[in-house]
Amino acid sequence: MRKAAVIGGGAAGMMAALAAAENGSQVHIYEKNEKLGKKIFITGKGRCNLTNACDTEELFSAVVRNRKFLYSSFYGFTNFDMMGWMEEHGCPVKVERGNRVFPVSDKSSDVIRALGTALDQAGVKVHLHEEADAVLEQDGQVSGIRLKKGGRIIPADAVIVATGGLSYPSTGSTGDGYRFARAMGHDVTELSPALVPFEVKETAVAGQLQGLSLRNIQVRIMKGSKTLYEEFGEMLFTHFGVSGPVLLSASSFVAGQMKKEPLTLAVDLKPALSEEQLDARILRDFDELKNKQYKNALVRLLPGKLMPVIVERSGISPDKRVNEITKEERRRIVRQIKEFCLTLTGLRGYREAIITQGGVALNQINPSTMESRLVKGLYFAGEVLDLDAVTGGYNLQIAWSTGRLAGEAAAGA
Repeated sequence: MRKAAVIGGGAAGMMAALAAAENGSQVHIYEKNEKLGKKIFITGKGRCNLTNACDTEELFSAVVRNRKFLYSSFYGFTNFDMMGWMEEHGCPVKVERGNRVFPVSDKSSDVIRALGTALDQAGVKVHLHEEADAVLEQDGQVSGIRLKKGGRIIPADAVIVATGGLSYPSTGSTGDGYRFARAMGHDVTELSPALVPFEVKETAVAGQLQGLSLRNIQVRIMKGSKTLYEEFGEMLFTHFGVSGPVLLSASSFVAGQMKKEPLTLAVDLKPALSEEQLDARILRDFDELKNKQYKNALVRLLPGKLMPVIVERSGISPDKRVNEITKEERRRIVRQIKEFCLTLTGLRGYREAIITQGGVALNQINPSTMESRLVKGLYFAGEVLDLDAVTGGYNLQIAWSTGRLAGEAAAGA
């Protein structure tokens, strides 16, 4: 019987272990934490957005880098396969806005419990508080792993590295997999935090707006006049800058450029209205509120926190009566609402990043098996690889799909 050692008990590691065990291997998971699925537990604010219910073909468009590499993985174990698997293993799921899939219970612990029960039933041996120190090889073939505690050697025919990246280091993601990969001769591409909030230059503005969540807005991130990213969705102001789904996804597309220079964020607060329509709407409001002061006259159009900021940025006296506001001044109000600009100065760190961008170089991995092209019997799965996607459950689907493929291949299926 083939012996497989899985390093890491997260999403990719658990799925890889299950697939290997179900295909006849004797499987052991080595997890440095006190429990399995520590990062799963905190995903989706503790609800676990476990996949996305879009058409399987659409999964690829959500992947930011190296989407073609995932062809065998995604079609070998699809998002619908994952949803079905959860249902079959006692964790019913539901689909919410944006096709995001969650457990019906809204508890990530139910996802982890379903996986843990399945591992137990498949005969997988789980070793908690056991940190791998090295992957061992002989003559280009994996021979096992060495544990940190006591330097114990664990012989294995296959080793699956599913250690995650560098994001949320409190969950144990401290870059071990990159170290193992480099020690085995693999390249690791440049790493950076991804799906992470932005810091802004205008911290006073961010402070004024802290906690304000905006829906149905359009954001553009620009380098000079060139648009690098554009998307419709939700955003959130924080004490240091901006966050929310649309900006977390943006961080994955502009991370490289962000390291070189500040960028401009332009928010269209009313994308459903043209400038002419917005002007007509403001004029209508002003007619009805003609005796009010300008500082109180945008109440029907904007959230309370945003009004004083737009008033100040428009350069119009807040005490001016709205019936005295000129057409040119109205144009300035429209411009501020249609293009509310902030200067993005950087990204927050790994402690706040949902995932890591970059990882083990994919030209050294067989996409049909997840096996290393350099060391026989060595497999990689999940976030440790140079793969990342936008928010919405896609990154966990990468973990499930690559983990499943690695486990099957490791067992010789």
